[in-house]
Amino acid sequence: MELLPTIWFVAIALLWTGYLFLEGFDLGVGMLMKLFARNNTDRRVLLNTIGPVWDGNEVWLLTAAGATFAAFPLWYASLFSALYLPLLLVLVALIFRAVAFEYRGKVDTERWRTGWDLAIAAGSFVAAFGVGATLALTTTGLPLNANGDREGGPFAWFSGYALLGGFAVVGFAIVHGLAFLALKTDGEVRHRARRWFVRLLPVLLLPLAAWAVSVQLLSGEPWTWGAVVVAVVAAVLAWSFARRGSEGKAFLALGVFLVAGTASIFGAAFPVVLPSTINPDFSLTVINASSSDYTLGLMSIVAAIGLPLVLAYQAWTYWVFRRRVSASHIPEAHSFLPAIAAKAMVIKD
Repeated sequence: MELLPTIWFVAIALLWTGYLFLEGFDLGVGMLMKLFARNNTDRRVLLNTIGPVWDGNEVWLLTAAGATFAAFPLWYASLFSALYLPLLLVLVALIFRAVAFEYRGKVDTERWRTGWDLAIAAGSFVAAFGVGATLALTTTGLPLNANGDREGGPFAWFSGYALLGGFAVVGFAIVHGLAFLALKTDGEVRHRARRWFVRLLPVLLLPLAAWAVSVQLLSGEPWTWGAVVVAVVAAVLAWSFARRGSEGKAFLALGVFLVAGTASIFGAAFPVVLPSTINPDFSLTVINASSSDYTLGLMSIVAAIGLPLVLAYQAWTYWVFRRRVSASHIPEAHSFLPAIAAKAMVIKD
C-alpha cells in the first residue's frame, strides 16, 4: 500500500472526526432549541454557548470536503454526484441555520423568534442527518458502475444504511449537545442538561454503535473490533461521570467514544474509500481514486504548515470563551429592525 494515499485517507478520517466532534455539539444544541429549551431565556442561553464557535466549527466540513477533492478526486466525484440531492439539502439546511443565528434577535416578537428557532432546529437536524447518511454510504456502498457513476434514479442512494447513518449522527449530536450544555452552562439549564444526558445516552448512541458493528461485520479486523470495545467502554464511562456530576470528564469520555467509533468504521473500510454494491471490482480504493504523488506531497507540505495554525487559533477561541453561561448573563431582549425603520422615517421627514 502506497504511503501518501494512506496518509491522506487517515487525514480525511481525522477531519471528519474533528467535524463530528466540534460541529456535533453545536448541531445538537441547535436541535435542542425546540426539544430542550423551555422559554426564550433558555434558548438565548443555548445560543450564547455556541455563538462564538459555531461558524469556526463548520470549517472542518469544508476542509474535509476540500481534502477529499484534492487527494482523492474520483472519490469526491463519485460520492458528490451520487449523493447530489441529500448534500444539496445539507447545504440549504446550513444556510438557513446560519441566517437564523444572525436574524433571530433582530426583532423582539414571539412569532419572529419562533420561526427562526424552527429554522435553527430543522437546519441542524437536516444537516446532521445528511452528513450521517453520506458517511454511512461512504463506508457501506453505493450502486456504482465501472466508471464510478451511480446506477439508478435520484433516490438510488436511499437505503437502510443511509437511515442508520443519519440517525446515528443525529443521536450522537443530541447527546453531545447535552454534554456540552452541562459543561458550558450554569444554573437550571446545566442540571437539566445533565439529567437528560444520563437518560438519553443509552438510547441515542445505539444507532452509531449499530453502524460501527455493521461495518465490522462487513470487513472488520481484530484491531477495529478492539476500537469498538474501547468506544463502548468510553460511552459507559461518560454515562457514569455524568451521573456523578463530572461534566468535563463526561464530555471527554464522549469524545473518546467518537474517536474510537470513527476509527473502527474508517479502519474497517480501508483501503476501500467508496464500495460498489453492484460489483466489488468497481469499488474505489485509496490507490485507484487518489491524486498523483506530486499532488499529495505538495498537499502534505501545505497541511503541515497550515493545520497547526488552524488548530492553535481554534483552541485559542475556545479558551477565550471558556466560561459558563447562565440566565443571569442574558440581557433584556430588544428589537433592531424597528429602530432602523424609525430612523429611516426621521431621515425621510
